[in-house]
Amino acid sequence: MDIVVNEERAIKFLQDLIQIESVNPPGNELGVAEAIAGHVKNPGLSCEIKPFSENRANMIVRLEGKDSSRPPLIFNGHLDTVPIGDNLWEHPPFSGNMVDGKIYGRGACDMKGGVAALIEAMICLKEAGEELEHDVIFIGTAGEEVDCVGAKMMVEEDILKKAGAMVIAEPSNGRVFTAHKGVLWLEIKLFGKTAHASMPDQGINAIIHMSELIERLKKFTFYAEEHGLLGKPSLTVSTIEGGVKTNVVPDQCRITLDIRTVPGMKHEKIIHQISELLEELKAEIKNFQPELNVLNNLPALENMKNDSFVRLCLEVNQELYNMKPEEKGANYYTDASIFFPQLKLPTVIYGPGNEKLAHQPNEYVEVKKYIQAIEYYVELARRYSS
Repeated sequence: MDIVVNEERAIKFLQDLIQIESVNPPGNELGVAEAIAGHVKNPGLSCEIKPFSENRANMIVRLEGKDSSRPPLIFNGHLDTVPIGDNLWEHPPFSGNMVDGKIYGRGACDMKGGVAALIEAMICLKEAGEELEHDVIFIGTAGEEVDCVGAKMMVEEDILKKAGAMVIAEPSNGRVFTAHKGVLWLEIKLFGKTAHASMPDQGINAIIHMSELIERLKKFTFYAEEHGLLGKPSLTVSTIEGGVKTNVVPDQCRITLDIRTVPGMKHEKIIHQISELLEELKAEIKNFQPELNVLNNLPALENMKNDSFVRLCLEVNQELYNMKPEEKGANYYTDASIFFPQLKLPTVIYGPGNEKLAHQPNEYVEVKKYIQAIEYYVELARRYSS
């Protein structure tokens, strides 16, 4: 049975989602969840919104199959977006403008385009009257862009504990990602003593001390082998804050580190390495006073070798779009960092957005890729067997 995508409806739906501001912080995912609930009502998909604080919510949308006791196929996407940033946008960030075959706006790529495609695929299957052997369940999560709070709540749901496989519609540019890096965010504070800047010897300059630390971090060595899909781990000094005013010796300086890890690395070992480095500097530099805090700690994703669901995902992509059946990896992290360690589900990332456009000004998704993603999810759901 051929299933035809209602392109006009699908485009309008995505534009509607982009026009709902769900920037995180604070999130405001409830508005997106309500829009999805309204969209799936007429086709007859069951839907449950799960609020957990003001204007914040997770949601569940279910396409029922013949046998709900079978392990369902899970579709996942997050409902929040990153902020729009300070750069000027050519197209208003919450417009959903369509120009030259591209739909623009914050979240078009990451990842309202993917969310809309998953929902439209479920509607296509429902409207075609094609009853699958298994349920297909969309899990919409809050907060992925900050702390994965929604995924942490949803991981305890019975429907997830019984699931057979998961597709996350993060941007992959129409390729099948089967692994992604882990993330470790660290905060390091150094403390000094204020004094008049004309008498620097009377104070302890926390910024000077931090400059010594940063020089050491530039030479930091990871004890990890290069990963076949993900390459090498990385460490980035992402933010720095310090000082009171120009004529005061700074008594504090703070940096944050973004560390991306590959499967097999132990985050506890990295934290220990950083702690040892701080102790070395404490012994070498008089009045060096550090404080180390962990801000985010999520593991990498890696599927089992030769997994049958992964093979199916690759085969469908090859058959539909003549894509070479090879696995790819992502440098970013996803809600799979929460789901996979708990559920051990085969998990792939497949979305219409180009990952290089995520978090950028003038973010967009190509209409062609968006429609193809809907077709892909339809075919994958039809061929999935639990």
